[in-house]
Amino acid sequence: MKSFFKTLSIALLSAFCSIFIYDQFFQTGENSNVQPEQSPTLIPTNYTFNTNGYAAEATDFTSAAEKTVNAVVHVKNTSIADDNLPSIYRYWFGEEDLPERIGTGSGVIVSPDGYIITNYHVIENNSTIEITTNDNKTFEAKVIGTDPDTDIAVLKIKAEEKLPYVYFGNSDATRIGEWVLAVGNPFNLNSTVTAGIISAKSRDLNKRDRKNESYIQTDAAVNRGNSGGALVNTNGELIGINTAISSMTGGYVGYSFAVPSNVARKVFEDIIEYGDVQRGLLGVMGQALDAQLAARFEVDETEGFYITDLEKGLGADLAGLKANDIIKSVDGIKINEFADLSGYLASKRPGEKVSVVFKRDGKENKVSVRLEKINRAIFYYMEVRPLTEEQKKEYDTDHGLYISNMNSRRLYQRGIDNGYVILEVNGKKVDDLSDIKGIDASEVEDLLLLSPSGEKKMLLLQY
Repeated sequence: MKSFFKTLSIALLSAFCSIFIYDQFFQTGENSNVQPEQSPTLIPTNYTFNTNGYAAEATDFTSAAEKTVNAVVHVKNTSIADDNLPSIYRYWFGEEDLPERIGTGSGVIVSPDGYIITNYHVIENNSTIEITTNDNKTFEAKVIGTDPDTDIAVLKIKAEEKLPYVYFGNSDATRIGEWVLAVGNPFNLNSTVTAGIISAKSRDLNKRDRKNESYIQTDAAVNRGNSGGALVNTNGELIGINTAISSMTGGYVGYSFAVPSNVARKVFEDIIEYGDVQRGLLGVMGQALDAQLAARFEVDETEGFYITDLEKGLGADLAGLKANDIIKSVDGIKINEFADLSGYLASKRPGEKVSVVFKRDGKENKVSVRLEKINRAIFYYMEVRPLTEEQKKEYDTDHGLYISNMNSRRLYQRGIDNGYVILEVNGKKVDDLSDIKGIDASEVEDLLLLSPSGEKKMLLLQY
């Protein structure tokens, strides 16, 4: 019994001592000399939280809109609607009383002295062009130059004061998913601003027309009248000229397309400096790869430009490129399709050099290629070139354009093929590419051609 009480007493004493020591040295109460540690931060493991009211990036477009709206103008094109008028009408009423046709669009002031960029189709066949600014002032515009291939036209107005204008941005630096604003005059509603994102780049709307199209695609609302207006980034920099929509109804359904600003700027500067557009030629022929073509050419790559042939003596040939090489990038611009290549080269001039990365036998190589002046054009769905002195002697003619690539089914069915020479268009002699510049296929009434055997053929194309 004594042993039990002895053990109990020791246990109680030990417990009391333990509590006393803990209370004096380890407890972090108000009277404790030990400083409390900072409470740990709890991190949720599921990372779920409410995103309402938050954005991935700033979506305040007021600054960009303010920089742009006063530099976008309304373009009114007045022309004579004489396309299908019977001759009896012209006889009785005369040229002065022919009915007028009015078209409208938009334009972008790109310099304080009144230079304006718009679409070629906005001012096509004009007799007069009237510009209305955002402050309701009107001016008569002069056409400085046009480039139907890129659908760009340059106008000039005279104002007493300096005009607000938009700075050019770098369209090559734009990214898919980037916010953009479309500014224009849809349905004659001045200074309309819509917002969207860049949906895609290097879009070719018609891969069969052999035009070097490489549009920026956006989902910013664009309608009739927006053509020629500005596509700007959130800094208010011009990155494109709104040009087209893709629609079954003729109204906006979510797709709009713009000429990249680098192309528009180059065309603008060429027209101002040279009076014409200077285009650089790489000197390669081929196709953009996909899975089907990769299997056909027996290559592992499904992206890039596959070279099938080169033009002798031009930059690519002199730099050492060969048939079966695959161009992967130009100046760091990745080449996935033909529009990537043609779109970038459209912003370059003859004489400039570009860095080309290509694959040969599975290995990547890099060369510098000098661009040469393009000496060919697309006319009536076929590729034509000026005659060389040797060809003029061969065909016994002092003028004409050589057909190097026949893509017109209508002419091919009538026996016209590669090697023929176009001597006259609509009764006028042709000898240079400038002679056919701006002539649309619908405007071609007759062609005088010379066959390789020396036989002349007159084709009537409108009845």
